[in-house]
Amino acid sequence: MPNRRLSRHLLLAASPIVALAALPVHAQETGDKPEKRTRIIIGPQLSPSWPGSKDLSVGPYFDLSREREGTEFTFEAADESFGAPLIQSGNLAFGPALGFIGKRTAADIGADLPKVGFTIEAGGFAQVSLTPAIRVRVEGRKGLSGHKGWVGEVSADYVARDGDDWLFSVGPRVTLGDAKYSNAYFGVTPAAALTSGLPAYDPGGGIQSVGLTAGYHRMLGRNWGFAVYGRYDRLIGDAADSPVTRNLGSRSQPSVGLALSYTFGGKR
Repeated sequence: MPNRRLSRHLLLAASPIVALAALPVHAQETGDKPEKRTRIIIGPQLSPSWPGSKDLSVGPYFDLSREREGTEFTFEAADESFGAPLIQSGNLAFGPALGFIGKRTAADIGADLPKVGFTIEAGGFAQVSLTPAIRVRVEGRKGLSGHKGWVGEVSADYVARDGDDWLFSVGPRVTLGDAKYSNAYFGVTPAAALTSGLPAYDPGGGIQSVGLTAGYHRMLGRNWGFAVYGRYDRLIGDAADSPVTRNLGSRSQPSVGLALSYTFGGKR
């Protein structure tokens, strides 16, 4: 999660269980005063069931962060893809990006259109902190199943914080998709036009949507806290003009999540 960010449901459904079971054991094994602190954020989120959907699906809102004692937790936007930096040099960071989109069937969308299978997207990201308060990030991912196209996202975030006590972020989003991706979700082939009653439509690649994301995290004590985020995207261009969007979906693509956080480790 929309695209990646909004449907990493299968992987993340298992991730909180694994993390909660394994990480406390690790902290005990390294002694009473581990060198690193761990923060787990977990709760529900609502997001579009697939790109252009008018329906929202419930999924997990989950994040896992590790930092050395005395270091602030690194900022991560709630809507960015699953992944972590592998290479860091100064204010630059690079790493893998993994995304998921749930399947879309004819019964789901309410018209006799081709099924788009469950999609696993794999790729990478690059990000740079222009100042301590401004981060810019670029992602690119290839669909290994399902739509089998290329998708991308460009984002920027302004971050205000008081250490780990509270953090607020807000920034714009631009999502992109190639012609293969656009045709999977927004196209109507001549054959599909005959069975669905929609006019034939052949969208091109390019910018799919523009939007805005805001997030907030606050500690309620030494260990517990809460996190909330909201995102709104508006489909534009060929995605917005598609008969699939106009007749069966929505140009508005909202998402929202609410979670508890738990921090442990470090010196007492």
